[in-house]
Amino acid sequence: MKRVVVEKKILERNDESAKKIREILKNKGVFALNFMASPGAGKTTIIEKTIEALKDNYRISYIDGDLDTDRDASRIKKLGIDVVQINTSGACHLDADMVLKALKQVSLDCDILIIENVGNLVCPATFDVGANKNVVILSVPEGDDKVKKYPVMFNVADVVLLNKIDLLKFLDFDVEKVKKELKEINPDADFIEVSAKEGYGLDRWFEYLKNLIANSSLL
Repeated sequence: MKRVVVEKKILERNDESAKKIREILKNKGVFALNFMASPGAGKTTIIEKTIEALKDNYRISYIDGDLDTDRDASRIKKLGIDVVQINTSGACHLDADMVLKALKQVSLDCDILIIENVGNLVCPATFDVGANKNVVILSVPEGDDKVKKYPVMFNVADVVLLNKIDLLKFLDFDVEKVKKELKEINPDADFIEVSAKEGYGLDRWFEYLKNLIANSSLL
């Protein structure tokens, strides 16, 4: 019982901070995306491709969450946008307090704020970080059983990107099964098949994102 009470207090405090983040970003006219996925699913590569495709028309800032190192942040910084690194020192997710502190360092003179969460299909789903939309990336090598195995993550997804579909010809992966199980868990989530390496489906993702932002009333 004590553990449940402590978790409730932690989540209540997190939700209060997430609300503050939303107010700050709304007042600045910034649209925020929270990217979540397992390690190696292709988060950073998809974010790189997204920034490259949109940076001529949108001002973009980026917050990276990672246990240690700034490897992902260094990759994104080469694209010429403002970058802030959060090292969680062992924590398996970002929380709203971490992001709230990062907002004081990152440029909010932007149209889009990209938050790259810690690589994990469990913890990040529980902690609202104040983003407008949650982007969950699933990759083909992970297997087609992940939606039902990690339902909390896919339940909070606004859009699921199935990455590395260039590997479908080599691996036993049932795309229709994933679509069906996602529809059962989260009927409102959109689903887009992409290959960050080969470029397949990325234009569809970029157009989807542009429409999402255009209809957000923030920009």
